[in-house]
Amino acid sequence: MGNTEKKRPKKHRRRRMQRHKRSVLAVSAVVLLLFAVVTANSISLRAKEKEYLGQEQDLEQQIKEEKARAEEIDELREYVGTDQYVEDVARDKLGLVHENEIILKEK
Repeated sequence: MGNTEKKRPKKHRRRRMQRHKRSVLAVSAVVLLLFAVVTANSISLRAKEKEYLGQEQDLEQQIKEEKARAEEIDELREYVGTDQYVEDVARDKLGLVHENEIILKEK
């Protein structure tokens, strides 16, 4: 009987060690899986960040162009209200001239 009592604890130890190894392997596998998922998400987020930075630069360029265009429109609006604009339109589109102007034509 003495021999069986000594063997029994060894079996229990062996089983406990096997269970312990399995649980350590399971936890390690979960940790590795989480690490892989986090790494993959990190890579995709960096790619999106680069894409968004490119879009941001494009939009900033468009904003600059639109501000310049708005400035041109404001200048044109001021010019349209002047007498010079009226004279230019009358000369170009209607062919009108001042009374004291001499018109030269090519032969």
